[in-house]
Formats: sequence, C-alpha cells, structure tokens
Amino acid sequence: MTAALFLFAALFAPTAEAARVQSIAVDGDAVVLSFDEAIERASTFALDGPRRLAVDIPGVEPGSVSTAGGPIDQVRQGRQNGDTARIVLDLASPTLISDARFGSDGRTLTLSLKSVEQSEFTRAARAGRSRWEVEGTQLAMNTPPKRRYSVTIPLDPPKRLSLPRIQGPDGRPLVVIDAGHGGHDPGAISPHGGAREKDATLAIARAIRDELVSSGRVRVALTREDDRFIVLNQRYEIARRLNADLFISIHADSAGNEQATGATVYTLSEVASDREAARLAARENKADILNGVNLGGATSDVSSILIDLTQRETMNISSKFATLLKREAAPLVPFRSDYHRFASLIVLKAPDVPSVLFETGYLSNEADMKFLFSSDGRKRIATGAARAIETHFARQLASR
Repeated sequence: MTAALFLFAALFAPTAEAARVQSIAVDGDAVVLSFDEAIERASTFALDGPRRLAVDIPGVEPGSVSTAGGPIDQVRQGRQNGDTARIVLDLASPTLISDARFGSDGRTLTLSLKSVEQSEFTRAARAGRSRWEVEGTQLAMNTPPKRRYSVTIPLDPPKRLSLPRIQGPDGRPLVVIDAGHGGHDPGAISPHGGAREKDATLAIARAIRDELVSSGRVRVALTREDDRFIVLNQRYEIARRLNADLFISIHADSAGNEQATGATVYTLSEVASDREAARLAARENKADILNGVNLGGATSDVSSILIDLTQRETMNISSKFATLLKREAAPLVPFRSDYHRFASLIVLKAPDVPSVLFETGYLSNEADMKFLFSSDGRKRIATGAARAIETHFARQLASR
C-alpha cells in the first residue's frame, strides 16, 4: 500500500464509539457494572476520609443508572481525564475490592467486596491503584507501582479444567454450546423484573442441546450444565480439548435504548485475529496441536504463518455459519437488520475451532425478555439453531 493510501485510510477510517456504563448494581457482596460494549481494562483504588472506592475505566462514557446497597451508601459517576469514566462507591463501612472479573462477552465487570478493619482499609488506601485487564485470553491483575506500603491479596488458584460430558452417537461431528456468564457473574439484568442473562443463556443452551440430541445427527456438549462460573479462556479451551467442530456461545444482549430488539451473531474481527495469532506464536511452548499440526518443532516465522492460515480459515467458516444461522433461524426468531457483527471477544479466539457468539435478543427490551424466558421462545431458538448446525455439518460432509 502506498503512503497516499495509508493517509487516505487514516483520514477516512471510522471512529470507534466509546462504550457507555449501562447500569451499576450492588448484589450482596459484589458490585456488577454493565456496559453496552465490551471493555478490556479497569483500575481500582481506595480513598480514606471519607471512605470510598474508585473505579476508572478508560474509553468509557459514564451512565446514569445505579443502585446502592449493603456496604455501599451511594454510587456516583463522572468523567476523568476526558475519556475515562470514574465510578465512586461511597462506603458505609470499611470495605475493599478483593477480586474483579470480566464477563465472557466483556460487557460486565464484577467487583467482589470484603469487609475489613479500618486499619487494613487505611493501608490499602496508601498502597495505591490496582489494575485489572483482559490480557491475552485471561484476566490478570497487574502489579501496582512500588510504594512505601503494599497490600497483597491472595487469589484462589485456577481450578483444573474439567471436560463436560458429550451426548450423541459416536462418530458424529461435535458442537460445544457455551451458556454465557454464570455463578457470581449474572450478566445483563433486565430492567423489566430483574431477569438475569445467566439464567436465560443456560435455559437456551439446554434447549439447543436437547433438540440436537433428539435428532441424533450430531454430538453436543455444554460448557456448563448448571449455575457455575467458568473463566473466559476455559470456555473455548473446552471446545479445543474436546476437538470440537463448532463452538457457539449463547448470550442475551442489553442496551440503553429499550427499543433495541432482535438477535445478533458475532464473529472474530480481523484485528483481533491478527493480535491473537501474534500472541499464540510468541508463546514459549509451541507444542500445541493446531488442526492436527504440531508446532513444537517449527520456527517462530513458520509457526506464525501456520497459525495465521489456520485462524483465517477458521474465521471464514465462522462467518459462513453466522450467515447460515440467520437464514435458518430467522423464520422463528427476530433478528436485527445488521445481524452480523465483528468483535474482539475472548470466547471467539480459538484459532482452530469455528466460533460464533449468538446474542439471542435484548433483555432490556420487554418483548425480547419475555420471548427469551418463555418455553415457546426457547423452543424456537433451539429449532433454528439446530437446523443451522445440522445444515453446516451436512455441507462440510458433502464438500469432503
């Protein structure tokens, strides 16, 4: 590309819109922040006199919906340094943030709270800022700058990845259905009665599984069959470990505009693909098997090329399935007119498993919410999704 073309691209490239805080809710010993777009990082710190906790989120616009409760007396939102939303939690008693986790679609941030003595809170306020971000495919807490005082918060060690059961006849292609959110991460919360995204996604995932198992044409596994939390990268890693042929993550969208309605299908963006390929190629241990090819003996350049080729083919298959899903499910499920979108979502980053994130509707829209939580709505979604999955595998079999 010539210098003139680079300049043209820079001048006329679309400007990314900032995400916006949709809601802030206190749920027992946790504060759940919801956004209308995915976020990747945040930082938190404590302030004394008066006691409060602050959360800074770059690239985010503050919102207006928030509720207090428990140890939180008041929630305030504002803008810090132009492009950063600052959320201040006024405290009724000494309380610290013991953990922070991003939702699987990047649109929620759950802050776990713990009550402490005043002396511990004072030390934490002196220790400074903690930074939380999605790094590669997992959440990492960056070490804050060295100061005179420091506080070390022990985190639970990561649990060993356990693989779910597979249902269906041996020898058939395998699809892994991922019910988004779960456990302490409720996902989006509907303003119409407080329905939670994690409950909708699990019910829909089970319905799709049952539809597929009854047909007997494919094998199917769920990343979770109950209300439990699964780390982001483990969701698609389950699909890789099972040698899945397709991965579908089920979600239910939310928007500040309650008129927003319809289903959306997300696939991995080109930029996200390039970044993930670079990260995977840079790993010290390249012994991963990628589409049957062992990268252990390959040079860095060769590994990068193989990963890039594999992931681009995976993205191509994912995009074709997104189109197929809309075609097969649209007679049964309402879709947005711009139904296919691209995003840098963690659960879509398996380099060798075609993956889509299926936003089945908007919990912020009352009609969509009722549809998603009705037996008829779940049946329609399951029927449409099953048709697309079976057609997808039939096409692949025919092409071979």
